[in-house]
Amino acid sequence: MNKSLLKTNKSKIPVLELRHIVKTYTTGTTTFNALDDVSLCIYRGEFVSITGPSGSGKSTLMHIVGLLDNPSYGQVFLEEQDISHFNEEELAKTRNVTLGFVFQQFNLLAKTSSLENVTLPLLYSDVPKKLRNQLGIEMLKKVGLENKMANTPAQLSGGQQQRVAIARALINDPKIILADEPTGNLDSKSGKEIIELFHKLHREGRTIILVTHDMDLAKQAQRMIIIRDGHVINQKC
Repeated sequence: MNKSLLKTNKSKIPVLELRHIVKTYTTGTTTFNALDDVSLCIYRGEFVSITGPSGSGKSTLMHIVGLLDNPSYGQVFLEEQDISHFNEEELAKTRNVTLGFVFQQFNLLAKTSSLENVTLPLLYSDVPKKLRNQLGIEMLKKVGLENKMANTPAQLSGGQQQRVAIARALINDPKIILADEPTGNLDSKSGKEIIELFHKLHREGRTIILVTHDMDLAKQAQRMIIIRDGHVINQKC
């Protein structure tokens, strides 16, 4: 990593910081740590990948980073606020305004148009329908699908469906985009186009966390965090 970039990062406040995270699971009489003393920082405007082999703790770490689960020990800070012990309702509320999720499976509603899928996160908000649609159109334009607004998922290619999912992730203007194996269900050409789209969003100042087992894909990020046997083995804060 560029030394000047590292120096600049260290002068900033992390948008997300994990301190000495432990996540313990118990199966019968056996207790094991899926994460063991994990510390890391994500800075605003970074494109970071989290990678590691199966069983490394990568998925558990994604759940902690994505505010989908609480650690057994340690602290999670979101813009300097300790959210480690938020209850489920508090986590959900924070997650909805902080994170935009992109999943391997797209998770689009089958009989719903691209525009309606994109605006779904705003459905139960105070945003009027007209403004919701305006924002949805803007997000679809950003991912190059302004001519596919009325199409259902069945009328789109896999790459196009993932673009709709990315537009949906952007609709709430999240602080962080968390992408979990976003090219896993795509052919190589479509996968490359999705990564190029993430690079474009990064250049616009978006903070992106890419979770993948694919080392070649992980290397596309600005910075890699490697996890093995529940430990981050390279970069911390």
